[in-house]
Amino acid sequence: MKRLSNPHSTFGRRWLLVGLCAVGLILSACAHNPASQTVLVSSGSAQQAVEEPVRPASIWLLGELHDSPMVHHRRWLDLSQRVQAGWRPALVMEHFDRERQADLDAAMAQCNSADCVVQRAGGAGWDWPLLAPVLDLALRHRLPVVAANVSRADASRVVREGLGAAIPLDWMQRFGLPGSLMPEVKALLEQAVDQGHCGQLPPALVPRMAQAQVARDVWMAAQLQQHAARGAVLLAGNGHVRRSAGVPHWLRQLGLQDVQVVGYEEEGAEVRPGDYDQLRRVPVHPRPDPCAGLRMGSGPAR
Repeated sequence: MKRLSNPHSTFGRRWLLVGLCAVGLILSACAHNPASQTVLVSSGSAQQAVEEPVRPASIWLLGELHDSPMVHHRRWLDLSQRVQAGWRPALVMEHFDRERQADLDAAMAQCNSADCVVQRAGGAGWDWPLLAPVLDLALRHRLPVVAANVSRADASRVVREGLGAAIPLDWMQRFGLPGSLMPEVKALLEQAVDQGHCGQLPPALVPRMAQAQVARDVWMAAQLQQHAARGAVLLAGNGHVRRSAGVPHWLRQLGLQDVQVVGYEEEGAEVRPGDYDQLRRVPVHPRPDPCAGLRMGSGPAR
């Protein structure tokens, strides 16, 4: 089956499972539903100052469209503004596989540039030049960087064997799994997986791939909890940070409340109330439609 690469999906550019990459969330109702605050950034305004600073919190969740230079720049502005003011959080990054933490620690201690860090601890599948300013910020201010991604290999094991294949038993117990995976959250994840693959997944595979998404969100939440005392920032796809079924759901299971969620979406993208606490809009980044070549087919694969 052809691999799909949907830049608007959380996982479309990251990991391959049973011949397909997982996807980001298209979410609806939200358990935590504050009024989203929108900051519009029009075309040509990459250097525009942040009109409304992100509310201070001990944990920030900053979203991402992986291939959008404007999204990465706007997010860097929000983060660097707070760091320049003296905050020294841990940066919890989706972009580094958790198995590479030792390599990442050594690189952050010994490297003088983002390129050096990527060469020593990065992996394939990311637009590393877009992430270089964040890594340079971390190097300059000696911010710890946490490898927070469940690898493709572990995600594939979850698809085959379930959550316990990637999440240690003690963390399963802390999160109350599997009982805390509420039906409405499970349904949203499965809908997102199906839509993100243009309806081409075998139906039996959808819930198993949604479990891999849960594993990644749970692991990111665990890393944030471990670094919350000093302050922590999650840098991950928009699907991971949305409140209805992403990392915030699992932070609530841990009793963490001082959390601020910021989404970075393109102009015209549908965003439902409660997805984010604050929303940054940027111009659309030109890209082909990942589903265009499949619409003339015979429907979902079986």
